[in-house]
Amino acid sequence: MATAGLYRRVLPSPPAIDFASTEGKKLFIEAVQDGTMEGFFKLISYFQTQSEPAYCGLASLSMVLNALAIDPGRTWKGPWRWFDESMLDCCEPLEKVKSKGIPFGKLTCLAQCAGANVQAFRTSESSISEFRNYVKACSISDECHVISSYHRGIFKQTGTGHFSPIGGYNGGRDMALILDVARFKYPPHWVPLSLLWEAMDTVVEASGQRRGYVLVSRQQHEPGLLYTLSCKHENRASIAKYLMEDVPLLLKLENVKDIESAISAVCMSLPSNFRDFIKWVAEVRRHEDGGQSLSQEEMKRHLLKEELLKQVHDTGLYKQVTKFLASLFMCSRKSDMLGHEHSLSDVAAAVCCEGAELLTGQPGSSGGFCCEKTCVKQIRGDGGKPVTLVSGTVKDGASKQGLQILVPVTQQQSNCCSDPNCSGMHPAGNDVLTVLLLALPMQTWSGIKDKMLVQDLTRLVSTEHLPTLLKEEVNIEVLS
Repeated sequence: MATAGLYRRVLPSPPAIDFASTEGKKLFIEAVQDGTMEGFFKLISYFQTQSEPAYCGLASLSMVLNALAIDPGRTWKGPWRWFDESMLDCCEPLEKVKSKGIPFGKLTCLAQCAGANVQAFRTSESSISEFRNYVKACSISDECHVISSYHRGIFKQTGTGHFSPIGGYNGGRDMALILDVARFKYPPHWVPLSLLWEAMDTVVEASGQRRGYVLVSRQQHEPGLLYTLSCKHENRASIAKYLMEDVPLLLKLENVKDIESAISAVCMSLPSNFRDFIKWVAEVRRHEDGGQSLSQEEMKRHLLKEELLKQVHDTGLYKQVTKFLASLFMCSRKSDMLGHEHSLSDVAAAVCCEGAELLTGQPGSSGGFCCEKTCVKQIRGDGGKPVTLVSGTVKDGASKQGLQILVPVTQQQSNCCSDPNCSGMHPAGNDVLTVLLLALPMQTWSGIKDKMLVQDLTRLVSTEHLPTLLKEEVNIEVLS
């Protein structure tokens, strides 16, 4: 008796040419010799099969994000950070994607939410010559990749709308290699680029809009260097509602007369779970993994964090936030408005415990770990530059483990108090609040009645003239 179900499909050829066929191999060799398969090798290293029939968009995106070595900033399983389809749910619920697939615009949103640099074009916004040029550009480099949204029917294949990355280009034959993520159905295959354009230049029945293609590349710097907003946080919706809906209403209703009272309206009523929503991205490692030396990669990230922290402190908004928090005695250890302790040893103990949870694959196991002691010292990095290193010993029952945290340091001293622990030694409450205010959409302040104040605030929170590094950090946290 035959087993129920389907086992693959025969690839209609022509128009497609199976990648593993004699002709397909010949096309590949020609393209390699022409230098238009450079992007292929990274993509094929992370080639995956979609785990659900409607997950073609999610599989394509997670494959491309991993190929670009973009750090998701959160764990997949155990201690490992890795993009998986199940993690791509910032812009559309997974259950909805599972039943209906992902719309073109939502895929673009997901790529941006994941920290990539994204350009999206429907065929009505582009041309076949522009598309060909983009395919060529991404085929001679491994720094960008193209995800195509097309209709299978144009290739005489079964099914309708589909997403897959383009793995390479043969200029002599003007053919593109589709790395079909539905590998249970069709193998990777070459198709004429003109026919692929025709397949993209079709209308999605549900939206009435044309399909197209998405260019995905890395940001100039790793996004989320200092802070990250938790897309998976259970209270994300309520916190986002407060920031996006309640704050503008508070600003409209309250008698906001100056910048300090505007900042107060934002942060005095922050939800109690806010501290779990925005996190300082700490560089945590086991003691035995690093010893007293820094790798070039660690040093590069560390220097970027220091530069980013300095850029935060150089903004006019930071000075206003610091002034406001000083008026509330924010440097007092009794205050915990933003969920950030101000003693470096306190911060280190908390981060060491969270790091231990992460490295043992037990995230969220609060109360399971305690930090017995911490030690703050400076070591020399590349070029003799001093780096602040916090070492901690974390205990879990009978077992102990040593962890280390690399702490960004700024030369600028905070003027909010005389406490030596509140000296810009690590990302603190005023840094967090500054980045949060920069991330709010401009319409947040539009309800303020004093128009001159609106203009002053707009100048303070505008990201237009921020340094590139800080602008990218803010953009990844944007809540709109």
